[in-house]
Amino acid sequence: RNASRRPGSAPAELPAVLGSEAAGVVEEIGAGVEGFAVGDAVFGSTLTGGYAEYTLLPVGIAAHKPDALPFTDAATLPVAAATAYDAVHQLALEPGATLLITGAGGGVGVAAVQIARGLGIRVLGTASAGKKEFVESLGAVHVLPGPGLTERVKAVAPDGVDAVLDLVGGPALPEAAEVLADPEGRLISAADKGTVPELGGAAVVRARTAAVLDAVAELAVSGTLRPYVTRTFPLERADEALRAVEDGHVQGKIVIEVGA
Repeated sequence: RNASRRPGSAPAELPAVLGSEAAGVVEEIGAGVEGFAVGDAVFGSTLTGGYAEYTLLPVGIAAHKPDALPFTDAATLPVAAATAYDAVHQLALEPGATLLITGAGGGVGVAAVQIARGLGIRVLGTASAGKKEFVESLGAVHVLPGPGLTERVKAVAPDGVDAVLDLVGGPALPEAAEVLADPEGRLISAADKGTVPELGGAAVVRARTAAVLDAVAELAVSGTLRPYVTRTFPLERADEALRAVEDGHVQGKIVIEVGA
């Protein structure tokens, strides 16, 4: 039978194991696998779900966990942080450029703000009023989302912005596109891949490589990228973890610990 994973997700065939990213210790390796050995600490995207005592990681999108990186932090990197890394580098902005990120208070947004700031890029980020202080603590200029976005952005960036990274989609996307200093400026979206080409932009292109995982892990170890793990739950309380995420007021990441 079918069931929903989370609102907006495709139906899942049950029984199903949820969770698309994980960090742990290698118990077995497949035939012909090189570069990994039993006992290695690793992290990556899962093939069989992360809410489990054991899972499978495809070798092409798995990486060694640095000793200085806690497992809880490593488990948050393969999806949100890697997506943010791909997006910011796809824009290829120079230091001093101005970037507008819609949805800066979400998982990808929080990582994107930090990665961009680490590259010397000025960031404007939309987020709810409740996340204003959090977004500003990341080094971004907070801008309220919703109708009137163009005017609010122009109030803090009178000449417009050099690029837009959209993580929200919907009505926010065309309004965000209006604040580009150059009408043919850099506009990419991870949330509305159907609409963004109509506005002269492009979808975020995911690399999905071990090299990107190595890069975000290095940023986390250096302190440029903080995963902001704010709560952890044992596996048997995974339902509570999901409810906390869906509540919409979480600042940072929630991690499920197996064997905690």
